[in-house]
Amino acid sequence: MYGPRAFSRQGSRRAVMSGFQDRERAEETRFAHDAELTFKATVRRDRRIGLWIAEEFLGLDGEAAANFASEVVASDFEKPGDDDVVEFVLKRVADAGGELTEARLRHRMDELLREAVAELKAGS
Repeated sequence: MYGPRAFSRQGSRRAVMSGFQDRERAEETRFAHDAELTFKATVRRDRRIGLWIAEEFLGLDGEAAANFASEVVASDFEKPGDDDVVEFVLKRVADAGGELTEARLRHRMDELLREAVAELKAGS
């Protein structure tokens, strides 16, 4: 098919394909942004959990508390999900003679994650 109609249909196809590609790129960009936000919020949450545990249950402050918080952050890279952090923290608290339930820890982790996400979305 040659003539003006062939070009207009072909141009229309290109516009549709371009629209799909634009949406696909936008989805990929949003996914990458969401993944980065989740990562940053999780690290922030883990650091705060570490500081809370250090002060509340281990009697640490200052540099010792900051070092423990860094250990908590590092423990989150052991395996996917939060179980590695929970296991690490509960073991350290138990080893120090403290009492902390998994439910209380997970509840506090959820609170701190919500706070971290809100802060990051607000730009702080």
